Amino acid sequence: MKIELSSNKVFFENNGSKKEIHPFWLRERVNGENFVDKGTQQRLFDPTELKKNIQINKINLSEKFLEISFNDGVQTKLEVQDILREFSNINEIKFIKKIKWDSSLNNFNNFDFEENIFENKKMYEALINFYKFGFVIFKNVPTKNNFIVNFANSIGSIRRTNFGEFFNVKSKPNPNDLAYTSLSLAPHTDNPYRNPVPCIQLLHCIENKVSGGLSTLVDGYTVTEKLKDDFPDYYKILTETKIRYQFIDQNVFLEDWAEMIQLDENGIFKQVRFSPRLDFVPLMDKEKLELYYSARNKISELFNSEKYRIKFKLMSGDLLMMDNYRLLHGRTSYDANEGERFLQGCYIDYDSTEGKLKHLKRKFNI
Repeated sequence: MKIELSSNKVFFENNGSKKEIHPFWLRERVNGENFVDKGTQQRLFDPTELKKNIQINKINLSEKFLEISFNDGVQTKLEVQDILREFSNINEIKFIKKIKWDSSLNNFNNFDFEENIFENKKMYEALINFYKFGFVIFKNVPTKNNFIVNFANSIGSIRRTNFGEFFNVKSKPNPNDLAYTSLSLAPHTDNPYRNPVPCIQLLHCIENKVSGGLSTLVDGYTVTEKLKDDFPDYYKILTETKIRYQFIDQNVFLEDWAEMIQLDENGIFKQVRFSPRLDFVPLMDKEKLELYYSARNKISELFNSEKYRIKFKLMSGDLLMMDNYRLLHGRTSYDANEGERFLQGCYIDYDSTEGKLKHLKRKFNI
């Protein structure tokens, strides 16, 4: 991967393929103090107001810099690595390879909380692990004064929902969600009825004095890939059929239509929405419904299999951060008479973790 020059033209060469870089693309990236605000990195000019026939009058390429003079009188000095980076890392987060896991996983990606963790390399490492495995656990996080809000906002911004800025997960009378009981919860994703669905959930254990109530996680990526390999017809119908997800309580009515397994534009796993208490399959031909119900039963069987589920007890101070697009979570039942089981939860979106990761990468020149 390199930059080449020929007859006042700039070319990008990669694996034997050479393409010209449009002069206007380079002109948009002029970086002198008269063109870019150094604090915000925002342009001080509007590129849509430039004339369309931007051409290069003179160029010079050294090991580190590309110097260009344009036909509108502007000169700039661009770092070669910055140009190459734009071609090689269009979205560097997507290039963090997901690691499949099942019940044999024994490294739970634990990181000890410490003062100023949000600005040191430990947070960078934790976020890399989050993108690889879909979850990370921070130990010894302060439990006073709703610290989960501070924690979430130190990564990005809390995504407020009808459950509030944050919510308390404990058994209570007349709950509007089964999470607020002592019953077991099968593996599920949160808020499948929202558009968009909250990307990341934080669960902070404040107190846990019961013998049950173990937290459970399942890697939806691993399971859906297994379904694709072993039951392609089931996988196909679950990725093509939009179903209705719905949440209703006294003051709220939320609804969205989506596939249970959503793929990106390249046909690669993007998201799973699984919450059988909240989904409604549309009316289809009987044969198609038969196939859909069989597919849903099979993926439910896999999600609930001991082969794919990990179980662990969150202790006071443990904060679990999990990818709500990828992982399913749940818990085992517990006896509320044994003592208090009190967790606090909230949501943030991908731009929070992506922005934090890029900031730390830039800060430590990683």
